[in-house]
Order: sequence, then structure tokens, then C-alpha cells
Amino acid sequence: MSVLSTPGYQLQPSAQQVALSTNYITDFNFLNQYLPDTYEKEFERYGNRTVSSFLRMVGAEMPSNSDLIKWAEQGRLHVKYTNCTTTVLTNADTATFTINDTLDPNRATIGLTAGAIAIRKGQTIMVTPNVGPTGTVTQNKAIVTAVDTAAGTITVAFYEASGITNGNAGNTFTIFVYGSEFKKGSNGMEGSLEANDEIFENNPIILKDKYSVSGSDMAQIGWVEVTTENGATGYLWYLKSEHETRLRFEDYLETAMIEAVPAEAGSGAAANTDYGNKGSEGVFYAVNSRGNVFGGGTPETLADFDNIIKRLDKQGAIEENVLFLNRDASFAIDDMLAELNGAAQTSANGTSYGLFDNDMNMALNLGFSGFRRGYDFYKTDWKYLNDPTMRGDLYNGGAGWAGANTANVVNGMLVPAGSTTVYDQIMGKNAKRPFLHVRYRASETEDRRYKTWITGSAGGAATSDLDAMEVNFLSERCVCTLGANNFFLFRYGA
Repeated sequence: MSVLSTPGYQLQPSAQQVALSTNYITDFNFLNQYLPDTYEKEFERYGNRTVSSFLRMVGAEMPSNSDLIKWAEQGRLHVKYTNCTTTVLTNADTATFTINDTLDPNRATIGLTAGAIAIRKGQTIMVTPNVGPTGTVTQNKAIVTAVDTAAGTITVAFYEASGITNGNAGNTFTIFVYGSEFKKGSNGMEGSLEANDEIFENNPIILKDKYSVSGSDMAQIGWVEVTTENGATGYLWYLKSEHETRLRFEDYLETAMIEAVPAEAGSGAAANTDYGNKGSEGVFYAVNSRGNVFGGGTPETLADFDNIIKRLDKQGAIEENVLFLNRDASFAIDDMLAELNGAAQTSANGTSYGLFDNDMNMALNLGFSGFRRGYDFYKTDWKYLNDPTMRGDLYNGGAGWAGANTANVVNGMLVPAGSTTVYDQIMGKNAKRPFLHVRYRASETEDRRYKTWITGSAGGAATSDLDAMEVNFLSERCVCTLGANNFFLFRYGA
């Protein structure tokens, strides 16, 4: 039987911007001779309602004194081009190839002409035609005899007597360098290659919140003892609201780092002069734009994970990875591992899951915390993707969602464990950094990691003649996603 939609869960928070009659218990009539029997303590029917902890688990926080964070990530070590064309006929002994690949725009900063190719005379290369799976693929080996940097072409002489394969057939070719060869007594290699770094940047955003309560309402007697997720308790309703405002702000400090996007040129956010600024690159945006994406929603089969592993082989090949998943994705992977484990077989003694045998009197463990397939994968539930007030109710299991409508429905993310080495522009040297970490604005006189201050004239504050207590919250931060090519985003859509 399916879960009924009513009665459902409440989505509106209990805190209000102003004091209302609904914030108080009003059904106590002390003129009645029969007083109600009440519970003093508020019942926590939703458990722990906060969704933060993701960045605390996988990242770190460190200060920055600039409103622009820049870092360099190492490029590939070897040279390879996959979109090369030639006009020579098949079996020709020599050929001139035009390199049509999108070249690194940073080449001008490392001593090469912008758009210049990185192949040099005297280097030996492998040439492979990019034909379909039914075509005949014959590789050629050749030596580079001339390079025209301005035209983006190289001239090669083939080692095979039969010359080039699949020439002048509308094919594109893949070329990569595997060595070099020079005659005795010849001059050395012409030119040199500098380290090819990719430069990335992000800018922090300012987050704010505030809670306000009047001095008169602070003197109101409360009847119900309240508590919050951080352990604070009390009998005054405004204290609970202040704590919930603080917890909500702390959640936003994390979810903003996950969901933030830069303001595109010509957008309303970029043109607005009252709120916002430039936006920022959140984790989802960074992985979606320069990381890896699994567009099938959730990897549910071994073949899906094999494709993921093959992609990871082409990236950083990080040994240990953590899967942060919503409930559907977590169950799907559990079911996949259970089938591989032969869990479909039942007997009088129960089902076998994991590395133990269950009997009828044992509680059956139907979940898996990790597995190894080429790399180590550790699995954990991500509360942010399950919470119905956040992303948890964006996807209803498939009904009504198809094609592009599901492009923003995230089922989980693979995050590499450990740290990576990058060149820190501020420090001026290489530094070890977690793949995910938060940079917040700070100096010797101003720390904007997590600021809170009280204004007004109530509750002990004496900063103005306002008959209220205002609790202000502020933070200025951004998240740096280093090595996004090692991350995987599990979502729907192409």
C-alpha cells in the first residue's frame, strides 16, 4: 500500500518575523474549575531539523583577506589532440594535420602564443583515425618534421611504407606524443614547454539574518518548556525563536555554498543595485560545469559503476570516495549490492547480507556502508537531499518528470576523500587543501566567518532607543571546489 499524501508533513517554520497571537498558548481558562493536564516540554516531532554537516564532514574553513579567491590546478602532463584533420590521400608518405581542438586559453600566460599547439619538431606521434565502431582502425606512427604555430598545423612523415590510413575521407584523427627521435650530432629540441596550469576563481558572498523581539514580549510568561537542536532550553517563547533563527542561518551558511550560482551577464541579479552582487560558484554549479555528471539519476547497476570508474581512471584516480545520496539512491545501491551478494535467495534461516549469515532470530541488516570496485566507495545518506523543506521533495519517484524537467533533480554526489596540492595565490606557494573547503573574509581587525551582535535597548542591549532586542547574523564566504574533475554529480537529464 502506498503512503497517503494526507495527513502530511508541515513545511512552514514555527518562527515568525513579528510576535503574533499564534505564538502563545491561549486555551487556558483559569476560571474553569477543571484545569487542563498539560505537558511542560515541547515534543520534538520532527527530530533534528537542521540539514548542515556536509561541509564539516568533507571540508575545512580557512580565512581570506580578499573578495576574489584564485587558485591554479595542474594541467595534463602529456600532449594529445582529438580533432585533427588532413587533406592528403590514403597511403601518402607525409601529411599536414590541422589541429582543431579548443586550445587552452592560458597558453599566453605560460610563454606560448595564445592558441599555439604544444607539439614540436622531432617528436614522434601516434595517429589514429576517429572512425565508428564498425570501421577499420589502423594506427600510424610518424615523426614531426615541421610545425606552423600561426596556422596551427604540423607536418609529419610516417614510419609505415603504406603511409597514412583513412586519409582524405572526411575523418578526424587523434594524435598524441609518445617520444622523439634525432639524428647523430644534431641540434637539440627546439623550444620548451612550461607547466600548464588552469586558473580558477570564486568570490565570497555576504549572508545575513536577523531576529527581533520587543521588550514587552520579552516579559511575557511562557507556559511550555522548549528546546532546540543545539541543546538550548527555556520557558520563554522568544528564546526558542532566536535559537531557531540561529540554526536556520547556520543551515544557510552550508546550503548557500552548495547551491550558489554566479550572476550571468545581463541577468536581473547582476543588474540589481539593492540586493546581491555577483553570485558565487556553489558545489553543484562547479561539478555540473567542470566535473563529471551521471545523467541517469542514480547508478543502479554494476555497468553504471563501471562507466563511472572508467571516467575516474581518466581523471585524478582518487583511491577513496564518499557517496552522499538521497534515500532513493541509497536504497538503489543497497539493492544492487544485495543482488550481487545473492541476497535474493531465501531459506528457513533467513537471508544472507554482507559477510554474515542471518537466522530467523536475528535482526536483518539490509544496508551497506561501502564497497570496493576498482576504488573504495563509502556510502552515506545526505539529509539535505532528503529533507522535504529543502531538496527532499523535488522528485516524486518519476511520475510527471521527464527529459529536461529533471535536469536539476540531484540524487547524490561522489566526493573524493583527502586533499590536493594547489598553488595558493595569497601564500605564493604550493599548499595542501581539501578538495572542498570554505574561505571566509577575515583580517586582524575583522573576522567575518560568523558574526553575531545584539542591538536595541531590551535584553541587556543598550545601543539605541529601540524598545526591542535585535540579534544580527552575518557571514562572508565562498566554497572552493578543487579538482572538480574528480567529483561526480548524480542527477537526471542530459
